[in-house]
Amino acid sequence: MYTFVFLWTPALSPNDEEIPHGFIFATFMLASMLGSSLASRLMARSSPRVESYMQIVFVISSASLLLPIITNFLVPPSKEKGGSISFAGCLQLLGFCTFEACVGIFWPSIMKMRSQYIPEEARSTIMNFFRIPLNIFVCIVLYNVNAFPITVMFGMCSIFLFVASILQRRLMAISDKPKMENWTAMKERDPEAEPLND
Repeated sequence: MYTFVFLWTPALSPNDEEIPHGFIFATFMLASMLGSSLASRLMARSSPRVESYMQIVFVISSASLLLPIITNFLVPPSKEKGGSISFAGCLQLLGFCTFEACVGIFWPSIMKMRSQYIPEEARSTIMNFFRIPLNIFVCIVLYNVNAFPITVMFGMCSIFLFVASILQRRLMAISDKPKMENWTAMKERDPEAEPLND
């Protein structure tokens, strides 16, 4: 997300097109708000679990950040400088709004998972340990932003989001394991027992 904040403007106006920055930013915030609203509705229900739907959110985020790469290869770039937003820019804007909606789903969902998995007395310390490498990574990327093509930057972000979806699946499997062990033990004592539900 931090890398995206610095990349969306050059992605939408590679030839110095006149793009409405304020309108686009407001659209991103609207998409993020809609994502947060959707997250509150999802978390209010017992099914699907946060660990389950976050896998899908990460995959959709990964796919939406692939759009600048896809449009770079499939849509011929405009040769003229200036002008308004191009067709490729419109496609990317749609993908970026999708990404922002996923960001809106991410924040409330990650807060719920933090409260489930990280003990409250150690939560701030643990989270600060993770912020150190994150901030170092963001600084390295931003310092070298001109050294890499924009497609490489979006490709890296997309790969990291896809890895996050795999790790999210692993977290779900780990969190389900104790429930299944408890259910197996209960089933041995009572053959008519039903599986435990969240």
